[in-house]
Amino acid sequence: MEYRQLGPNGPQVSLIGLGTMTWGEQNTVEDAFAQLDMATDYGVTLIDAAEMYPVPPRAETQGRTEEYLGRWLKQRGRHDDLVIATKVTGRSDGFPWIRSGPRLDADSIVSACESSLNRLGIDCIDLYQVHWPERQTNFFGKLGYTEAPDDDAIAIETTLRALDRLRRAGKIRHIGISNETPWGLAEYLQLAATENLAGVVSVQNPYNLLNRSYEVGMAEFAHRSGVGLLAYSPLAFGVLSGKYLNGAKPADGRLTLFQRFSRYTNPQAQTATEKYVALARQYDLSPVQMALAFINAQPFVRSNLIGATRLDQLKENLESVEISLPDEVLDGISQIHREHSNPAP
Repeated sequence: MEYRQLGPNGPQVSLIGLGTMTWGEQNTVEDAFAQLDMATDYGVTLIDAAEMYPVPPRAETQGRTEEYLGRWLKQRGRHDDLVIATKVTGRSDGFPWIRSGPRLDADSIVSACESSLNRLGIDCIDLYQVHWPERQTNFFGKLGYTEAPDDDAIAIETTLRALDRLRRAGKIRHIGISNETPWGLAEYLQLAATENLAGVVSVQNPYNLLNRSYEVGMAEFAHRSGVGLLAYSPLAFGVLSGKYLNGAKPADGRLTLFQRFSRYTNPQAQTATEKYVALARQYDLSPVQMALAFINAQPFVRSNLIGATRLDQLKENLESVEISLPDEVLDGISQIHREHSNPAP
């Protein structure tokens, strides 16, 4: 396993991180324990959760993922060699069961953090992330830009000050953001510098062969500020495995079980996927491992957050760190990207 540093002063994390959003919905606690055992045996040190998980979010299951992780950590007896990451839910009217409607003001953030600490059974969260922005902006695949009023939005400064207080109180060690834009990241960095607040060490945004929009605007921050990417949805909800091609609907597939997830299933994404899968097979590569190896090779990526529902899937994902893509494959990926640039942003 390779390890990379989060931010200028953040922790070292494994190049492959373990995502957990299926635990408590598609996966049992026994499944979660088995995944954690396999991943950590392979050298994974970053475990990424969220107070909202599992996904799709439901009042009946909210927080269950953190509870499963907490039970494993208690059984294990310590987490000194791991980086436990979780997230505070961003503003939403769709989740009234989370703090009567989640916001990113100080009281809500402190309440969320205390609840996560209790579920995880730990004294300090290693990486505490804002799941998505408070303000109206583009994330979760939204296209175009509309100047929406922000009159009642909680300012980033208020959010960052609350996170900084949690850090000073020893409740969290490092701060991360997620589903952010270049303007948002710049605002966090500027406030940290001018107001003597804790800086962010990571951005968790989607990044995969069907959605390389992070490279436009955001990737330069990793180079110039050291705030690198925790890449989520690296397989585009499993689409890049090829298992959904030609109308296939595997019984245990997330896109079969939960049809609400349509971000990566539009016709142009399907066309690009066909070409990526064909390229992998041309060079006797697993389409999954080719897609993951491409992400692993990007210098602005700090950790590639994989998720799996079965151990054989997890093993295939983990072994992507052993693959170095030849120039012919990289050239093929570049050609497909030129022809089908970001078909599912």
